[in-house]
Formats: sequence, C-alpha cells, structure tokens
Amino acid sequence: MAVRIDIAGNMLEWAITRAGYSLGQYLENSQDVAAWVRGEKKPTIKQLEAFAKGLHVPFGYLFLQKPPVEKSPIPFFRGGANSGDLDLNTYDTVLDLQRRQEWLVDYLSENDFEKKSFVGSMQGCNSAADLVSTVRKLLGLEPTWAFSFHSNESAVNHVAELFEELGIVVTFNGVVGNNTRRPIDVNQCRGFALVDDMAPFIFVNSADSKTAQLFTLIHEFVHLLLGVSSGYGGNNGFEGDSTERLCDKASANFLVPEDALRANWTNVEQTAKKFRVSGLVVARRAKDVGLITGTQFKDYYAGYLARPVQDKARRSGGDFNLVARKRIGITFAVYVHNAVRTSQLSQVEAYRLTGLYGKTYTNFMSKL
Repeated sequence: MAVRIDIAGNMLEWAITRAGYSLGQYLENSQDVAAWVRGEKKPTIKQLEAFAKGLHVPFGYLFLQKPPVEKSPIPFFRGGANSGDLDLNTYDTVLDLQRRQEWLVDYLSENDFEKKSFVGSMQGCNSAADLVSTVRKLLGLEPTWAFSFHSNESAVNHVAELFEELGIVVTFNGVVGNNTRRPIDVNQCRGFALVDDMAPFIFVNSADSKTAQLFTLIHEFVHLLLGVSSGYGGNNGFEGDSTERLCDKASANFLVPEDALRANWTNVEQTAKKFRVSGLVVARRAKDVGLITGTQFKDYYAGYLARPVQDKARRSGGDFNLVARKRIGITFAVYVHNAVRTSQLSQVEAYRLTGLYGKTYTNFMSKL
C-alpha cells in the first residue's frame, strides 16, 4: 500500500501561484490537487514528486510550514523600474549560472589561473566617455567596426567571441536550461552579468532580436567593468537607477559614436542598420547630438514602445550542438571537458553543470 503524507494546503497553493498559474483555474483542472488542498485526500510521494516537478519547485520546499522567502540574488531592472516580483524562469536561470560560476571559480583557483584584471577596473567611474574608451581598448574595435559585418547576427557573434577571448563565459539561451516549455520572456530578462574577477559571466536572452542582443552584450560588459552584477528586461527606455543609466549611455555611445553617426546619418532606420543596433539606440543618440529634435525622439519612442518587445528573433531549432555551444558557452564547456579529462570533475557532475547527459554529452564534447 502506497504511503500517503500530510502536506500543508497553503504550501500547495503557494507552489501553484509561484509557478504563475491562476490558483482557481489550476485547482478546477486538477481535482486531485484540489482535494489535497482541502485536506480530503493525501498525496503519495510519487504524486507529490510529480506535482513538484510540474511546477518547478524544489521537492523539499513542500514540507515547510510556510513558504520560503525567495529573492533574486541580483537586482533586475524591468522597463526602467526595479521590480521586486520574482520571475521563476529568470530566477532559475540566474541560480543555474551562479552554480556554474561557483564551480568554475574553484576550478580556476585550484589550477592557478590568473584573475581577470578588467573586472571591476572601472569601479566608481561616472564617466560614460571613460567607459567607452576602456571598452574600445579591451575589445580592439574601431568606431565603425560594425559596418564590415554582413548581418546583425555576425556582429553579435564577433563581440561574443572577443568576450570569450578575455575569459568571460558568455551564454545565449531563450529557455531555462534545455526545457523549451520554459521560455524566458524578454520583458522579464534581456540579459544579466554575474561579476567575479576569476570567472565573469554574461547571459543574453537568445529570444531577443539580434540588435538588442548586441546592446545587451556591451551593456553587461560595462557592468563587469564597474564590478556590479545586475540584469534587465523589457523595453529599454534609458531609465532606471544611476548605474543602469550609465551602462546604457556608455553602451549607446560605444555602439553609435557621435562622429561616426554624423558622418553616416540618413534617417533613424537606415542608420540603425548600418550600426547593427536598434532604431531606439540611434534615435536617442541622434537626439543627443542634435540630428533630431526632442519632439521627434518622443514620437519615435512612443511608436517603438508600441512594437512587440521581441523583434522577430529567429526561433528555429537548428543544429543541437551549435545551440548547446551557445547555451553552455565555449569557455565553460572547455573547462568542464578538461576537468573531466584530468579527473578533477566527475562525469555525473559534468552532466549537471552542462545540462547534457549520457551520449548527448559525449557527442557534444567530441565535437567541441
């Protein structure tokens, strides 16, 4: 006979709402769970495990008497305002990358790797111009570097490769891990930076448009220079707290330098295509340097906000190994592979860190 266990109804209700479901609708569609909540029935361990898995809640949490306080480990700024609401998919993604980072920090330290001197090197800086100069020097990119790329995607890939060469773990993903049923909404998360001078991480939401991804890469790189972990989502209105405004300004000035903008100005949309950025970035820069009026910018901005926040990003599955390289990050994957080869990391732990298992993991590493 299956063993049935007592679970507080409030914990079941918390798990349902935590996952973003309407409590009433969920209980209406799941009579068994409704009976558990009312105390009319008790779940078996197997049923409770399935319930926890379906709602992406740690199994042990359900045995607590009251819900735990869950808070994003880094600040997130959404739509220009700091939101305290917990987005579960973003939250789990941050925690997953933090686990990877913690392992990598230990691995690099134990193997006497050097710290990344650029991380936090601009701490306390309030000058966007100084930040732009540092970014340009570290990446070795001229003001019109983007003009030579045939697509927005190729420009994004180039910057990501430069970051990897600096020792930054760069990951692109539009879902939690490999779970396509858990998409990461760009309204909640366009990207974030996890600061560490041994193993800095940058995450970019691959569901976003390529122009937005490019801006996110530079924005989060500036965060690393300032030594401030943070993330943002939603339409970027160049608002938020002082650090966010500084990172936005430095990123826009780096991607669309004034002299290059003046020399190549036609209109917002055509100029944006040349610089491989969104029209909003060019419009703001054009206003700042006097190429359009404040009224023209406000009109453009109003129209921009009315557009869907994800700008027809490509969602095709493509080759799994190429997708996995983006989701895991080349730098991270190489370290994991080397750690396994030198018996510093077990195969099982490598599976957990990469999210790849068995033959899928072996095949991926063989083609790395």
